[in-house]
Amino acid sequence: MAYWFETSDCRLEDFVRSMETARAADPGSDWTNDNAHGIPIYDCHDLRARLVSDTGRKLLRDDFARTLRHGAGIIVLKGCFEDPDTVDAATAEFTEIMAEERASGAGQGDHFGTNARIWNAAEKLCLRAPDVFVRYYGNEIVGLAAESWLGPNYQVTSQTNLVHPGGKGQIGHRDYHLGFMASEDAARYPIVAHQFSAFLTLQGAIAHCDMPVESGPTKYLPYSQHYEPGYIACTMPDFVAHFEAEYVQLPLAKGDAVFFNPAVLHGAGDNVTDDIERLANLLQVSSAFGRAIEVVDRAAMCEAAYPSLLSHIGKGDLSDDQIEAAISAIAEGYPFPTSLDRDPPVGGLAPMSQADILREALTRGFKHAAFVRELEANTARRAPGIHL
Repeated sequence: MAYWFETSDCRLEDFVRSMETARAADPGSDWTNDNAHGIPIYDCHDLRARLVSDTGRKLLRDDFARTLRHGAGIIVLKGCFEDPDTVDAATAEFTEIMAEERASGAGQGDHFGTNARIWNAAEKLCLRAPDVFVRYYGNEIVGLAAESWLGPNYQVTSQTNLVHPGGKGQIGHRDYHLGFMASEDAARYPIVAHQFSAFLTLQGAIAHCDMPVESGPTKYLPYSQHYEPGYIACTMPDFVAHFEAEYVQLPLAKGDAVFFNPAVLHGAGDNVTDDIERLANLLQVSSAFGRAIEVVDRAAMCEAAYPSLLSHIGKGDLSDDQIEAAISAIAEGYPFPTSLDRDPPVGGLAPMSQADILREALTRGFKHAAFVRELEANTARRAPGIHL
């Protein structure tokens, strides 16, 4: 029995079969008769009327969870925001933030292409306009969707994205965690990590304008989360071609929301209109469990251990594997969470981690003082707070 996926495990016919099997077994939603290619489309006015009871809330939570895990992997929430003024107020704040960041030269490193993006939009909105934030995020349907996948105590982050007329979309991909890695990096994680990665995050998008298909709302491949090697397979040419041939694209109205399993193959579409500035607030809601048990000052550990690591490389008395094991015990090997304003993913899907900086310094033979300067700069970039 294998415990790691290989590229040779990725076969398009298996991928297609996994989706067909899941679709055939999907009984559909108990809460809506409206669906598109298996994706349930909920009327939130009707949902709110039925959520007044605890029983109704539990049944809807079950329905969301079943669809996200065993069904199409996507839920569409029509009229998720009843009051358009709430969405418009947030839009006005986001627009001002974008203008200010553009004027200051901030907001660089957008891995969404040449479009405009606000990193850490949730914190910026909250600090700038707390009452707008409370009314906007005080949405019981959004909260229930997050709870249905992650349980209580989840953590909300968001990035607001503006796609201009003519803006290009994305190739099909999966999302955070393993989806933010190159295929060869994802392959280093055991199969069990590929199985649980999607359970740590819920992806979402709130439409801040009407989005006809021509404006390029997100393209989805329903049921694609069922294919376990998908984090490795999704960028392979035949899988990319299949996605482009078979994706589903749904129009949205201002105030609608979509949530989906991050293992669903998806990608933003091309905005082929002449006049629609497609604006969406992209949510990444994370499990409360994504934390270590102790607070550890790994920057201090890196600074202390660097001379010893460098000396062993010079001596050659430790193998590369031994050096790597020591680095893993010393440094933070994961680049997130970080401040994407100051530490953007330039040239890739993720910024350099603390461990990457340590490896680079060792490879280039930095003196201790030079490494400490790089380490301090990395720590400053990752620090919480907005300093643009």
